[in-house]
Amino acid sequence: MSFKKQDIYKVLETITAPGEGKSLIENNNVTNVVTFGNEVLIDVTISNPTLQAKKKVDTEITKALKTAFGEEIDVKVTVKVVAAAPKENPNQIRGKEIPNIQNIIAIASGKGGVGKSTITANTAISLAKMGFKVGVLDADVYGPSQHIMFDVEKERPLSVKVEGRSKMRPVENYGVKLLSLGFFTDPDQAVIWRGPMASKALNQLIFDADWGELDFLLIDLPPGTGDVHLSIVQALPINGAVVVSTPQNIALADAKKGVAMFQQDSINVPVLGIIENMAYFTPEELPENKYYIFGKDGAKNLAEDIKTQFLGEIPLVQSVREAGDVGHPVALQNGTKLEKAFADITKEMVSQLLKRNANLPPTEVVRITTMSGCSTK
Repeated sequence: MSFKKQDIYKVLETITAPGEGKSLIENNNVTNVVTFGNEVLIDVTISNPTLQAKKKVDTEITKALKTAFGEEIDVKVTVKVVAAAPKENPNQIRGKEIPNIQNIIAIASGKGGVGKSTITANTAISLAKMGFKVGVLDADVYGPSQHIMFDVEKERPLSVKVEGRSKMRPVENYGVKLLSLGFFTDPDQAVIWRGPMASKALNQLIFDADWGELDFLLIDLPPGTGDVHLSIVQALPINGAVVVSTPQNIALADAKKGVAMFQQDSINVPVLGIIENMAYFTPEELPENKYYIFGKDGAKNLAEDIKTQFLGEIPLVQSVREAGDVGHPVALQNGTKLEKAFADITKEMVSQLLKRNANLPPTEVVRITTMSGCSTK
């Protein structure tokens, strides 16, 4: 009995790889063939992990070779399972990276009026106090408010030359860089833009800005799930999203839709967690009392239901509103319960981001150099 490697390969061309629709040779399943006299050693890799698939390949190869060369041939097949590479989704929205911005986090809410912008501003300040370089993009096209919360309402971004191009330099206060459409619109007039015009304005704020080096860029999204949200995920590789809700059912129903938007196959942005704002009311004169005006643990229960992280809760306290109105967010305070509440939420958010980057393919190379009390536990 005489045969060569080429003869073995010709026989293997007649055997179909399990679930592939191609021959073992065409699909590159055969990794090695060794012949010694009447003995043949064949190494095969397949993507189907079932025992039936492995047995089928072994049996078919042995039968085919014995049919071709006679029963005397001694066939030894080694089948290994190798996970198939994930198939590309042709509808996947992929944004462009911005050099020197390491982490991009979207802050969203399904419903308006739940305090998303307040959460964004205080989270940004908490990150800055922890030693990070932070920027905020106010993408709430029709109701920008970050310029008011950061007490820079009358400021205007300056034009600077960067590599021969004219760019906007974000306004900075409290250690946070900020760009908002509020800098460019009349506060007494409504912004009446169709989707494409709003998207174009946002792209200018994103790509025509000199953000410099940032550890975090927080994006304050408008309520709902619409054109602006799609424009942002098309423009940028978002590392993760945070959803803000109040405890009552009507807000939770919209928050659930907000989470579902980021989990769409075409968007596929990991949700880092949910924050419950206005969790309970605490009067200033009775700081230990808690009154659950909008219900109790609604966002916490939602986080459990949809299997995402509950990042924490913020009480309904008059000073939170007053501080935002005068442009001095409560996270700037030192040693207060509210400052601690925002610091704890921020640390948990960063912790979830670290887990996300450890367990999922990165949208970009993520480097966090200042941990300041954050943990992946």
